[in-house]
Amino acid sequence: MNIQHNIQLQPYNSFKTKALSKLFAQPATVTELQEILSEYKTEKKLIIGKGCNLFFTRNFDGLIIKPEIYGIHILEEDAAGVEIEVGAAEEWDKFVEFCVSRGYSGVENLSLIPGTAGAAPIQNIGAYGAEVKDVITCVKTVEIESGHIQNFSNAACGFAYRNSIFKQTQKFVITSVVFRLSKSFTYIEKYADLNLELKNNSNPSLSQVREAIIRIRTRKLPDYLELPNAGSFFKNPILSKPEKEKLLTLLPDAPVYNAGNDSFKTSAAYLIEKAGCKGKRKGNVGIYDHHALIVVNYGTENGEEILSFIQDVQYEVQLKFNIELEPEVWIY
Repeated sequence: MNIQHNIQLQPYNSFKTKALSKLFAQPATVTELQEILSEYKTEKKLIIGKGCNLFFTRNFDGLIIKPEIYGIHILEEDAAGVEIEVGAAEEWDKFVEFCVSRGYSGVENLSLIPGTAGAAPIQNIGAYGAEVKDVITCVKTVEIESGHIQNFSNAACGFAYRNSIFKQTQKFVITSVVFRLSKSFTYIEKYADLNLELKNNSNPSLSQVREAIIRIRTRKLPDYLELPNAGSFFKNPILSKPEKEKLLTLLPDAPVYNAGNDSFKTSAAYLIEKAGCKGKRKGNVGIYDHHALIVVNYGTENGEEILSFIQDVQYEVQLKFNIELEPEVWIY
């Protein structure tokens, strides 16, 4: 087993904050992963992919595991669709490109989301009216405590808005994900920005939808390799009916959508902007000028500085609208 000691974590988080991990492992197979889990049973553990949805505020006193399990394999295929198994370490957008180039639909709206295929179900990634849960049939894992292989059907994954059993329990290492995709495609208008981008194309192809989403995301969102960030920092708040009515009293134009079970979703970006925080900067951390949901790092290596800034943003939104913003990004 190739176990490294006192590894600098700056290259392994997209905010580029500095911290050391006592132990660090990159297993390339399920067997190797099981051996590592067996050998280091008592160590605190953290599983990471590309680190695009987390950052560090302090050293990690334990074992960080970064699975390096690759591969894209077609398991089943018929006239209607295809079932594909993807290794956890495969880059998510390269998988989307693979699917779109072959005419497999279902993940095109999730184009250009940074991260790995293994991370996608943890967060139940979503964009432009789509969520990854809609195309997952199975998530293959190794249980951290026992080292046993455990496979989860879609229903067993406990998928919810930016959530899953894997995020809630943090008891499993995802080794691969199985997707069921369609061989047919008809564009359905779901999302205003995308509809606008495609306004001159009444019947876009799969690749044209992907290209449109890439154009939108490139305009709106900074490249984390050039301006360190972790994408959308906060979840869109879910409100009760009284909370929704109170918000609309304060902000009559606030976007509000029915989220089912007598609950309502509103826009975190809208609240941040209305609280006066869009474009705000404190030291080396700020809100991106072109998108209020993106916290960007202008030059700090200290995660505590980022944490302090996001707490300021949370305070301003809470003070003005009595709504608590919950981070989508994991903070260690």
